[in-house]
Amino acid sequence: MRSAMTSHLLALCFDANDPPRLARFWAGLLGWELVDDVVLLPSDDTGFQLRFLPTDEPKSRQNQAHFDLTSTSLEDQRRTVARALELGARHIDIGQLPEEEHVVLADPEGNEFCVIEPGNNFLADCGFVGALACDGSQEVGYFWSAALGWPLVWDQDQETAIRSPHGGPKITWGGPPLNPKTGKNRLHFDLAPPAGGDQRAEVDRLTSVGAISVDVGQGEVDWVVMADPDGNEFCVLPPR
Repeated sequence: MRSAMTSHLLALCFDANDPPRLARFWAGLLGWELVDDVVLLPSDDTGFQLRFLPTDEPKSRQNQAHFDLTSTSLEDQRRTVARALELGARHIDIGQLPEEEHVVLADPEGNEFCVIEPGNNFLADCGFVGALACDGSQEVGYFWSAALGWPLVWDQDQETAIRSPHGGPKITWGGPPLNPKTGKNRLHFDLAPPAGGDQRAEVDRLTSVGAISVDVGQGEVDWVVMADPDGNEFCVLPPR
C-alpha cells in the first residue's frame, strides 16, 4: 500500500497553446470527463487527472514522456488510431522501425503518444492507458518510487517501472542513452502532500530523496516547483 506519508500524484499537466482544444482531444480519445474546459477526470483506475495549462511557447522538441495506449485486438488498435486521427491527431516518425507493431501519433499540439499492439505482455494487466513512458535514468525511477510510495514493478538493465498499488498505468523509464534535456518540460506532475500533511514537510522529504527546488519563472505562487534527479520539473501543491 502507498504510505500515508508520501505524496499523492494529483495530475499530469500539459503546457498547451490552446488548453481547451487539447483537453477536448484527450477527453474524446480517452473517454474521460471534461470539467472547467481544461481538466480531465479519469473514468477508469488511472488515479490522476490530466490538466492543460496555458503557454505561449511552441513545442520545439520531443517530449520526455508519452502515453502508451493499449489494444485488445488488431481491430481495436485500428479503431483507436482512427478515432485519434478524426479528433485531430497525426502520424509521426520518431525513428520507430518498420517491423515495430505499435503506431506512433501526435496530438493536435504535437505531443507524442503510442497505440500499442495487442498481446503486449508488459501491459497485459493494464487498462486503456497502459503506461506513461518516460525518458529517464534508473536513479529517477528509484526517486519516483520513493516520492509516491509506489513499488517498483520492473528493474532490469537500468530500465525501471513503478505502479500504484491501486492499479492504473505504469510509469516507466527507459534508461540510457538519455535524450538531452533543454528547457522546461512540456509535461509535469502536480503532487499533493499526504492527507493532513504539510507542504513544507513534504518538500523537505522530497529533497531528502533526491529532489531540488528550482525557479522556472513561477514568481510568487503558493506551490513549490522542484526537479527530480534527471532535472524534470514537478510541483508540490499546498494542502487543499
